Amino acid sequence: MLGLGAGAVTALGLAGCGTGVRDRQQERSGSGNGGAKNGSGREPVRAKPLGDGSTADTGPQPRQPEKPRPLEPGETPPQFVVFSWDGAGDVGNGLFPRFLKAAEDHGAHMTFFLSGLYLLPESKKRAYLPPNNAPGASDIGYLTDAHIRTTLTNLRRAWLDGHEIGTHFNGHFCGDGHGSVAHWTPKQWRSEIDQAKSFVKEWRTNTGFDDLDPLPFDYDKELVGGRTPCLLGQDNLLPTARELGWRYDASSPGGLQVWPDRKQGIWDLPLQAVPFPGRSFEVLSMDYNMLANQSLNSTQAPPANYPAWRRQATEAYIAGFRRAYETNRAPFFVGNHFEEWNGGIYMDAVEEALKHMAREREKGGDVRLVSFRQFTDWLDVQRPDVLERLRSLGVGESPAGGWKRFLAEATGQRSGSRADRNPGEAA
Repeated sequence: MLGLGAGAVTALGLAGCGTGVRDRQQERSGSGNGGAKNGSGREPVRAKPLGDGSTADTGPQPRQPEKPRPLEPGETPPQFVVFSWDGAGDVGNGLFPRFLKAAEDHGAHMTFFLSGLYLLPESKKRAYLPPNNAPGASDIGYLTDAHIRTTLTNLRRAWLDGHEIGTHFNGHFCGDGHGSVAHWTPKQWRSEIDQAKSFVKEWRTNTGFDDLDPLPFDYDKELVGGRTPCLLGQDNLLPTARELGWRYDASSPGGLQVWPDRKQGIWDLPLQAVPFPGRSFEVLSMDYNMLANQSLNSTQAPPANYPAWRRQATEAYIAGFRRAYETNRAPFFVGNHFEEWNGGIYMDAVEEALKHMAREREKGGDVRLVSFRQFTDWLDVQRPDVLERLRSLGVGESPAGGWKRFLAEATGQRSGSRADRNPGEAA
């Protein structure tokens, strides 16, 4: 296993989602089309309210990519990149709308892992019953009513722009004690998920807001994956995820840049170790883990360090992308928080990396900036023998003889035979 550095290990236990940030006026921008191949981005006229009207079934999600298809024999795989956001609450720092606009400008779809607690007013906090913790307890702050409203506005726009709304669960308990998610049972994970869903499906009742439009999706259908707090507790989460019909989980405590496999029947899509320029070890592809190795967990280090750290973080993301793009084409997963740690340098680094990847696509490369759900859609239609072949490539390993030969052999094309499976049939 590649070393992640002492600070990176520490960061796994501290990948939090703070809310103590100064307000500023929320940015506003048009919807755009996010680079999708279809859909107008406008909500259908006919919407079916669900429950208390907090959500509504508005039909198929707009601005989705073309329907995925199996790779042809010998075809080079696309380079998938997933940018994801833990917490996905708006706290007035402009970061949620900033990255909705960045996604629009650069033709990207993303995954927003919503902390359900961000839609529950603090005045109603005792409605939350966290496993092994006191009612209303949370290791992240509750949002103000004003920020619940802007969070709802941004979530609504995100879904209509084609992005995915997953879950980051609720109270973000990741200490060493009995209340940590690391010790929760499958039954307790079920309680946490049910509550996270209820806070999304019943925000109108809990807040009393009657002047906002509903979230334009059925969360029971939309929710197909998540990321646990501090990447803890996956083993006991997965039986519950499978029972609920989830399709993927992004909670593995660190992975490598290789093609994914299923774990307990669920696609296992971990954050990955990537090169850390100027250092002998690698770092997980998450903003906080880079911070932990640069400023030893301080989120307000001396500003004189910021330019070099911003450049190092940017180059780390780009190095991870290029290593996959130029060799095994393993999907590249990036995790972030809407935080202004160390002067906001990690947000700048993420945006610069996004721009770099979009430019590679504009040069003619098959780079696809997608959500976890969209990537899972692609995985699910590939032939098992092709995926097995892709998984045989190690980190930074190019296919022997080139992609045409490598994947032609996987589908039996070396002898001129055709695969048994219908080319349009899902795996």
